[in-house]
Amino acid sequence: MSVPYADLRLQYDTIKNDIDLAIAAVIRDSAFIRGPYVETFERAFAAVVDVKHCISCANGTDALYIAMAALNIEQGDEVITTAHSWISTSAMITHAGGNVVFCDTDGSTYTIDPVAIECAITPRTVGIIPVHLYGQPANMNAIMAIARKHSLWVIEDCAQAHLARYEGRQVGTFGNAATYSFYPGKNLGAMGDAGAVVTNDGDLARRMTILARHGGLTKHQHSVEGINSRLDGLQAAILSAKLPHLSRWTSARQAAAAVYNAGLNQIEDVELPSVAAGRSHVYHLYTIQHPRRDELAAHLGANGVQTAINYPVALPFLEAYSRFGHRSEQFPNAHRQQSRILSLPMFAEITADQQKTVVDLIRAFA
Repeated sequence: MSVPYADLRLQYDTIKNDIDLAIAAVIRDSAFIRGPYVETFERAFAAVVDVKHCISCANGTDALYIAMAALNIEQGDEVITTAHSWISTSAMITHAGGNVVFCDTDGSTYTIDPVAIECAITPRTVGIIPVHLYGQPANMNAIMAIARKHSLWVIEDCAQAHLARYEGRQVGTFGNAATYSFYPGKNLGAMGDAGAVVTNDGDLARRMTILARHGGLTKHQHSVEGINSRLDGLQAAILSAKLPHLSRWTSARQAAAAVYNAGLNQIEDVELPSVAAGRSHVYHLYTIQHPRRDELAAHLGANGVQTAINYPVALPFLEAYSRFGHRSEQFPNAHRQQSRILSLPMFAEITADQQKTVVDLIRAFA
């Protein structure tokens, strides 16, 4: 049996009528840029993630930039983030005018280590961007305590963590703002690029809205030099059609993770995802570790199982950051894990037979 890494077509097939009607409505109304479908989605998503304001934008990368720009980051300001993430997190710090400062992960959850954050703070530090990686929340109590102690802002990168909870509270509600990606493969995915920033701060929401719309709330009236980062009507309508299904899809992912956990638990050399106490993992990715990762991936691929490596090179060791001269001993957990991590097939519609195929193949490899 072949097992895809994800199956976006299958998800569409399960709600085809909803999606087709949503797209047809936007075309009928010619509501392609901003308009009622975007506004409806912004209100609905804000309600689902328990915040007051949602500012949609073109993608999750723009969301990070918009949030930092609205928080008035200045040239030379230092922003702390994790060594283990997609490059959008760190690159937008630079593009917004700041200096990126990397911290190692805690070694078990792939999320940023609060102890390392405290050690990285200097007089130039202005903010922290924790990433709720793979769908598991970072240690937000510890992170927010550090932020309060040093008067720092916090932007939560929730690109992979739609509906994840920390101590019963929705991620994205702890910091000054939080960013989301609706890239097609995300737990809530559009059919193209899409993103959003959320916040409970009304003044910050207004500044972010202005920045995302060419620097003004009214056409031809520009109070600042903003950017053009707008969610289009088609993607907003598609996301609105999918949103009511997100909770069910999340539960299905968590159930699938439990199946993997039970099947892989006793297999030699396989290290399962570790979920910290008080954290609700939504399994955007189900990522194991194995000392012979590349051989295991090749074995699975040869037998029809697609896998991925998220991410094969930790951020500090990318060529883009060679200017810092980072060394492996500075980030021992991220450096070790980059050669061991392997993401297995994970999507809400994955079947028991598909998962059994994956588990049996890993057992045979062992």
